[in-house]
Amino acid sequence: MINKKVANVQEALEGVSDNMTFMFGGFGLSGIPENSIAELVRLGTKGLKCISNNAGVDDFGLGLLLQGKQIDKMTSSYVGENDEFERQMLSGELEVELIPQGTLAERCRAAQAGFPAIYTPAGYGTEVAEGKETREFDGKMYVLEYAFKADFAFVKAWKGDAAGNLVFKGTARNFNPNMCGAAKITVAEVEELVPVGTLDPNQIHIPGIFVKRIFQGETYEKRIEQRTVRAKAN
Repeated sequence: MINKKVANVQEALEGVSDNMTFMFGGFGLSGIPENSIAELVRLGTKGLKCISNNAGVDDFGLGLLLQGKQIDKMTSSYVGENDEFERQMLSGELEVELIPQGTLAERCRAAQAGFPAIYTPAGYGTEVAEGKETREFDGKMYVLEYAFKADFAFVKAWKGDAAGNLVFKGTARNFNPNMCGAAKITVAEVEELVPVGTLDPNQIHIPGIFVKRIFQGETYEKRIEQRTVRAKAN
């Protein structure tokens, strides 16, 4: 068995340096690699090009990297609730590539599978397709989109073992699975690191072959991005 377990987040992020391209799993604040992001903040790594569905909120998640001006470019589907993200984008301080959410997911999956590119109908006839190759299949037009190229992919799972096998829980099974193996090095942080053989093989969502390093994270906050409640019935 190949042991992917590392002692802590510091060891998991060995090799990280300025001007790299990173993938971050998560949707909103669900399933984000909190420990890895916190370590990048501590390291002060600059000039980052980040691929993530969105950038969290101002004081949490990728918003912390934006606060420190550590990100040069965001490739995302949604600006969302992050005022600093919006400010930096409108001021020209931050380069932003907004792409359809499904295209973002498939470009991750293409990189994971080793495909150089995909054809998608999303964006044809809009600014998204400007300057890109287009092609007709069965009477419908498609846009060529290249697979992402990233140095590190940071993902967060519920459970994992030393072989790198991962199980996601609920909504955290969002962009995390597609980003595993989609970069040169995939770092998985988990809430619970269990011995090999503990996980039911039929319940494993991502096999260890897609993971390079794994560690047990600490002090997850699991914030709620937008809390919506209804009035108590009389």
